[in-house]
Amino acid sequence: MNMVTNPHKAASELVRRAKAGDKAAFGELVRRYRQRIHALTLHLTGDEAEAEDVTQEVFFKAYRVLHTFEGRSQFFTWVYRMAVNRALNARRAHKRRQATPLDDPRVERALVVDAADNPGKAAELRQTYGRLLAGLDTLPAAMRATVVLVALQGLSHGEAALIQKCSPGTIAWRMHVARKALREALDDHGPRLTLPQRLSRELVELLQEREVPLAYGMN
Repeated sequence: MNMVTNPHKAASELVRRAKAGDKAAFGELVRRYRQRIHALTLHLTGDEAEAEDVTQEVFFKAYRVLHTFEGRSQFFTWVYRMAVNRALNARRAHKRRQATPLDDPRVERALVVDAADNPGKAAELRQTYGRLLAGLDTLPAAMRATVVLVALQGLSHGEAALIQKCSPGTIAWRMHVARKALREALDDHGPRLTLPQRLSRELVELLQEREVPLAYGMN
C-alpha cells in the first residue's frame, strides 16, 4: 500500500521528516489538518477569533514539542487531544457569553453552505441550528467535546476515546446522554422539526444521531 492510499502512513512519514528538521513537511501536516482543527475549536469555543487563536497555538505547540511525539498514536489523535484541551480551557478562562442564534459564528458558517441566496431557508435553518447549538453548549465540557468529535467530526468511538483518554464505553455513554439532552432541547419547541429538503450532511447526521423526528417541507 502506498502513501497515496494510506493517509496515516503518509502522515507518519511527514512526521518523521519534520522531526528531522524538514519544516516543509510540518507545513504539509498543518495544511492537512488545520481546517478540521479549526472547525473543532470553533464548535468548542463558539467564538471565531478564539478558535483561530487556539488553532494557531495548537500547531505552534505541536511544532515545539514534536520531538516528544513517540508515534504510539496517530499524529491527528495527538493534535486533536491538544486542540480539545486548549479549546475547553480557553472557554472556561474567558467565561464567554452565550452567543445567540443571531450572532453565533457556527450558525453563520452553516448558513453559507445550506442557505446561500435563500433568505427563507436561512431564516428557518437559523432557528434550527440555533436551538441545536444552544443545547450543545449546555452539555458538560467533556460530553460536548465527545459530541463534536463523533457527530460533527465523524470520528469513531475508539478514536474519540483515544483523544479524550477514556474508554469507548464512556464515549458511548456520553453520546447516549447527549442524545437525550439535545432531543429534549429541540422538543421544547414542538414535537417535530419541519426542515427544508436540502440540508448539509453534517446537520442531518447530527439530527439523526440524536434520533430527532424530522419532517421535510417543500422548497
